[in-house]
Amino acid sequence: MDHAELLTLFDRYLREGARPDGPGARVERTGGVVRQIAPAPGWNGVLWSALDEAGADAAIADQIGHYARLGLDFEWKLYGHDGPADLGRRLRAAGFTPGPEETLMIGEATGPACDAAPPEGVRLVQVTDPAGVDLVADVHGKAFGADSSWLRHQLLARLSDPDGVVAVVALAGDEPVSAARMELVPGTPFAGLWGGGTVPGWRGRGIYRALVAHRAHAAATRGYRYLQVDASSQSRPILEGLGFLSLTTTTPYEYASQPS
Repeated sequence: MDHAELLTLFDRYLREGARPDGPGARVERTGGVVRQIAPAPGWNGVLWSALDEAGADAAIADQIGHYARLGLDFEWKLYGHDGPADLGRRLRAAGFTPGPEETLMIGEATGPACDAAPPEGVRLVQVTDPAGVDLVADVHGKAFGADSSWLRHQLLARLSDPDGVVAVVALAGDEPVSAARMELVPGTPFAGLWGGGTVPGWRGRGIYRALVAHRAHAAATRGYRYLQVDASSQSRPILEGLGFLSLTTTTPYEYASQPS
């Protein structure tokens, strides 16, 4: 399958055909836009849009108004192939703030990504209980320097759903040094790889590759064909070495409906 076909498949299943990503969330389709509404601390935002130059500004204003009425901050997840071509400029003009650009990458679950093993002295443990969730959240906070309470809440809520999410932590002895999760989308060929992060001092040893391989194997055994990643500039070269293809860019545009 070539790049264009993969991108079409991704849009069809994970964006235009998106499903709620957690308990209490709902997906709405209106006016050429697909959006998610979720209770705190869930994710709120626009997942997909089919807009033209004539209607883009009105559609943006509609989304701002909708989330404002709900009292929710939200994100417009913009991809490089979304139209119109100046949609990013229009979002900035409407008050959105762009975050770091990432690269949408797709890999085969049974491809080279399956072959990486953890370094000596490090073992990978799948999360099955609240104590494991705490380890994942703690690693996330240290690796990314960000609040991880939302992740703890999300994983605890989905702990009883092994067909929806797989979380794994890397331990050096009893010390958690890296962690990641995979979100499965039943009825589609896609599994999403998220949150792969390693604490300072343990980076550059191949742990990230091992976490990708662990999740690739888990996805393949459940019948998923493709792995999807929103890759940072740090993870992109690693994923390219594991056979992932770069399809387009993705940029989060944040809007604060509530005064800070």
